[in-house]
Amino acid sequence: MTITLHAQPYDISASGFYFETAEQYETKAAKTVNAFGQRVEEFEIQFIDGEDIDCALAKAWGLNQANVAAYLEAVDAWDDEEKRHYIIAVGECGYAHDDVADDPHSLDIDIYAVETLRELAEQFVDDGLFGDIPASLQFYIDYDAIARDLGMDYAETTIAGERLIYRCG
Repeated sequence: MTITLHAQPYDISASGFYFETAEQYETKAAKTVNAFGQRVEEFEIQFIDGEDIDCALAKAWGLNQANVAAYLEAVDAWDDEEKRHYIIAVGECGYAHDDVADDPHSLDIDIYAVETLRELAEQFVDDGLFGDIPASLQFYIDYDAIARDLGMDYAETTIAGERLIYRCG
């Protein structure tokens, strides 16, 4: 799916334009003039239409006219997992764009596609993170207590309608 962005001039006497590629932006921006015939140089870039995850990426990216080309390149090149890593790293964990932009997987961030910390606790027990638990004791596990403990290191977020649990390294 394509992305539609809008360049809104800061000059109120000029009209903005829609674009889908960096080339379209550069071409249209170079031709945009205000009511007095003067060239417009500053634009606010607005996300108009596209996938929800690309909208979340634009917000975390801090989309502006200086980085719109790099953003559009990342949208095309990255899969959804890389986009989620970037969004969480920059938007939630406080990493800088430069730390993440080259390789969103380079940071120590754990992401789990579960609804609640209790589900994560159940997953960890099933995966054997607490060792082998005899069948006779499995009914006595307090998943809520494990979930409360996990809440000290893990946080919850929603990206593009998907609930995620993450831990920043």
